[in-house]
Amino acid sequence: MDRIDAMKVFVAALNEGSLAGAGRKLGKSPAAVSRAIAFLEEHVGAALLHRTTRSIKLSEAGERYAMACRRILVDLEEADMVAAGERSAPRGTLTVTAPVAAGEDLVRPIIEAFMDKHPEVNVRLHLLDRPANLIDEGIDVALRLAHLADSTLVAIRVGEVRRVVAAAPRYLAKHPRIATPADLAEHRIIAMTHFGLDSWTFPPLAGSSVPRAIALTPRLVVNSIRAAVASAVEGRGVTRMFSYHVAREVAAGQLEILLADDEYPALPVHLVSPHGRLSVPKVRAFVDFAVPRLRPAFAPASA
Repeated sequence: MDRIDAMKVFVAALNEGSLAGAGRKLGKSPAAVSRAIAFLEEHVGAALLHRTTRSIKLSEAGERYAMACRRILVDLEEADMVAAGERSAPRGTLTVTAPVAAGEDLVRPIIEAFMDKHPEVNVRLHLLDRPANLIDEGIDVALRLAHLADSTLVAIRVGEVRRVVAAAPRYLAKHPRIATPADLAEHRIIAMTHFGLDSWTFPPLAGSSVPRAIALTPRLVVNSIRAAVASAVEGRGVTRMFSYHVAREVAAGQLEILLADDEYPALPVHLVSPHGRLSVPKVRAFVDFAVPRLRPAFAPASA
């Protein structure tokens, strides 16, 4: 049995969540899928998967082997695409990751428009509020809202985001003025795990190097950005978000940005890709398509 083909079966099983799903994806019988996995396990001398009637789970050895397989298959695909050069139209499966809220509201519509333009491309969108390892997880493109530390990635800047405090005009009309971060202690707070439950921090005052921490007793704690924004729009309290989370509500006059002079510096927003992936037509085409569509959402004036 060809080892590369067996690796493709193994990775497909992980992507689909089952051996049966891998068979459907690749057009192989259940017996052929099982033989491929058994072939790899015999080759490496260790069990790669723990199987049940409904699911599969990677063994410790399988986790390491899966990362290696993904890298190998990505490199092979890249070599094929590079050899084909400009004559190769975008095709195949594109894997994209983004933070949950940005992925749902911004990236998903861009992906759907991209697929309309390129019918030979299928897309896997992973919405993760954590930084994924692009190489190990087989990801082609990621939207990152942070300063970049990984110099092995190719990055294209699409804008910036700020960490903002916001409330509805009708809430502000009925409650004391918020002129400094300390005033927040007297207000109804809609808190999220992403932005602090018991306290919110603000930049140090001039002449100090110690960030200001404002202790809070939230009236409402949620783990959904959309829920927190909706509650704030309804006048239930003051919340803290990234600027793009509330850009539409601010533009519509449903929310107001507070304490703008006490914000941390903006964070850069990039589309990033592993080194060399931009030479693959499907990746290059998506980045070229997505960048001009993301920039308005992350422009400084949009918040």
